[in-house]
Amino acid sequence: MQVIKRGLIYCPENLGGWRDNSFMTPFPYLINENTIRVFGGFRDSEGASRFGYVDVDANDPKKVLAVSEKPIIELGEDGTFDDNGMLLGCFVPFNGELRMYYVGFQLVKKAKFYAFSGLAISKDNGNTFERYQSSPVLDRYKGEKFIRGIHSVIYEDNKFRVWYAAGLRWQYINGIPYPQYQIRYIGSEDGIVFPVEEGIDCLVPINDEYRIGKPVIFKEDNKYKMFYTTDTLSKVYSCGYAESDDGITWVRRNDLFQLPMSETGWDSESCCYPVPITVKDKTYIFYSGNGMGKTGFGYAEIIK
Repeated sequence: MQVIKRGLIYCPENLGGWRDNSFMTPFPYLINENTIRVFGGFRDSEGASRFGYVDVDANDPKKVLAVSEKPIIELGEDGTFDDNGMLLGCFVPFNGELRMYYVGFQLVKKAKFYAFSGLAISKDNGNTFERYQSSPVLDRYKGEKFIRGIHSVIYEDNKFRVWYAAGLRWQYINGIPYPQYQIRYIGSEDGIVFPVEEGIDCLVPINDEYRIGKPVIFKEDNKYKMFYTTDTLSKVYSCGYAESDDGITWVRRNDLFQLPMSETGWDSESCCYPVPITVKDKTYIFYSGNGMGKTGFGYAEIIK
């Protein structure tokens, strides 16, 4: 597939309040034939992220139509799993509602953070959301004791198929702790209660990678396809592509998809968190730029 970058769409810079800076993990959702609502995380001045959205023209995504004035969901109550920020996972339409799976961050004294998975539900097509519960739907378990972050969900054959980041330990690079994690799979009958077990490995770090995560899974031509984001010991934060026949055994196919960093500008240090959406006869990929979205988000177009 040929990928053509179309440029930066939006970047908040020192605006103050809950959307002071950054736009992390953009996730496009078609709210009507003319409007793509790109959900994502805005950071406040202390670095905690809350979810909002940027509406763009479906025919010309560089044209911003609206930006959310308030968070669609606030930080959790002090002491809960999502009291210090959120990372967007995915949206799943189900039974007339829109489910939002996300990762909540909690600061602790003897580790950098904990990150476990929450669920919020919208009954008005993504305008407002309410938490399903104040505790994680996917919490720590045995070896997955630091991170269990749901990033992609497909409802298929009366079952929720879930791909998530499993955090096993910490990697110190230049004296700074970074979480090590890999992509695993787990199933659920209702997408709320999960088996008391560790997931099945899908993709694990190779070569000088120390973490691989943020899988975005979609099915096309009877094949499961995945965009993912990886980081290396030399701090190259970039995205990749893999394919699978069953959603569990994956083969990296970066020969089929590449989203390289630009020589200069907003995505010259990182292209991460790619998510595709097809509108009419065009397929766009929305992604974050440098600093995990510090420089905002933009898009590319896939030419098949």
